[in-house]
Amino acid sequence: MSARPRLALKDIRRSFGPIEVLHGVGLELYAGEVHALIGENGAGKSTTMKILAGYQPPTSGEVLLDGAPVAFKSLHDGEEAGIVMIHQEFNLAEQLTVEQNIFLGREIRRGLLADRAEMRRQAREYLAMVRCEVDPATPVSRLSNSDKQMVEIAKALSRKARVLVMDEPTAVLTNAEAAILFEQVSRLRDAGTAILFTSHKLDEVSLLADRVTVMRDGAVVHCGPARELSEDDMATKMVGRDVSDLFPEKPEAVAEGEVVLRVQGLSVPRFAHDIAFELRRGEILGIAGLIGAGRTEAMEGLCGLRTASIDALEILGKPVKMRSPADALRHGLCYLTEDRKLKGLLLDWGMRPNLTLQTLAEKFGPVFTKTADEEVALTSAIAEFDIRAGARSVKVGNLSGGNQQKLLLAKTMLADPKILVIDEPTRGIDIGTKQQIYAFLRALAAKGHAIIMISSEMQESIGLADRVLVLRQGRLAGALSGENITEDAIVKLAMGVGAKPLTRAATAENNPMGAI
Repeated sequence: MSARPRLALKDIRRSFGPIEVLHGVGLELYAGEVHALIGENGAGKSTTMKILAGYQPPTSGEVLLDGAPVAFKSLHDGEEAGIVMIHQEFNLAEQLTVEQNIFLGREIRRGLLADRAEMRRQAREYLAMVRCEVDPATPVSRLSNSDKQMVEIAKALSRKARVLVMDEPTAVLTNAEAAILFEQVSRLRDAGTAILFTSHKLDEVSLLADRVTVMRDGAVVHCGPARELSEDDMATKMVGRDVSDLFPEKPEAVAEGEVVLRVQGLSVPRFAHDIAFELRRGEILGIAGLIGAGRTEAMEGLCGLRTASIDALEILGKPVKMRSPADALRHGLCYLTEDRKLKGLLLDWGMRPNLTLQTLAEKFGPVFTKTADEEVALTSAIAEFDIRAGARSVKVGNLSGGNQQKLLLAKTMLADPKILVIDEPTRGIDIGTKQQIYAFLRALAAKGHAIIMISSEMQESIGLADRVLVLRQGRLAGALSGENITEDAIVKLAMGVGAKPLTRAATAENNPMGAI
């Protein structure tokens, strides 16, 4: 590590109107170092990174590059100085190809014309570094989220950054894809790049980071070598309280609950085939499987969000038809999307209209909206879900990811669902907010609601679900309950190791809880 930091913040403050969100932040990034910046959602991490990269100016304080003060007026200024940021929210032009995105604004030319052959050749090289096998000529709009993230990383690699800022780079990646990214991070560190990254996955921090800075409530509360902090230490410093008991205790009598949902022969064209299961009152039913197993698509089909066929569907013992989300809502079945930014919330709107939009006619007047009642509902939601915002009028897009997720949960619960389907409930959320959401879901189940939880987080499925259904290639591979819900068992079923897709008869025989 060199004696002088490559990039540093000194006594940085940042205000939005009358609200100060950064309070004298200091941060130093050194060449050949991976520096992790961690904290709860809303702690100020994203604002700090944006100031480092030139996306936002500080209200006061200094940004120092190689020891000299600089004033970036735009991200272009930052990139010209060798500072490149990989965004959590994709910063790609969807209508352009992969190749065009990688070289956007810095096209390789032969004379007056773009040298497309050379750009394609180099694009393949950068994609190969991250083992991304997409065709450079493919429009970005056709890519999966994980491939889009790999393109973002390839684009950053092509810029040969002196400082690389990575905002939740593994949020949408599989473990295998994350491992490829980590290889590139190690290579860049060894080559002398200064790297700052944020992650809510503290095992990643322990694995990659040389130093860790912890932020809480817009201020730095700790900075030191990563080896001196355990994951529990990191979590405690982030939230200011002990979070070692992340998951609430599971009840013992769920198996005896009333069957509230019975599904037979659920199929979604191209994604899911002949899925059958039962859901009981007070139960949290996990849906696990590899990416591409059809988890989300199957549940979207169940809730009328996708074209689906169902041989038989019963809610509280009564046959029902589910042709649309409105049908689902009418029968007490609500779906909470994994994509809160694009599908769940209107980011340019305030909290109140976002909260009440789904139930506006039913609860707040079919003709004249009762704004006062909406405000009461918002006050209640803020208190119940601990939604932290600088002002009630704040645009939802300016809330942290954790507070957006809590608002989305409050919006969904305003419909008073009997059955809640929640997809990736804690994606991109800090450990303190995870603890809050887990406690809320368990309390909701204790009140008699039934919950289906789709999750890519192995420990989430193990720690929270009473029973887990594992999908493989669009079919039900198995069902686990009690002490049988283990990482090894889930992985074996998800990968088809020593297992065959279960028939309804076989599952009924092997699962006394009636998973099929």
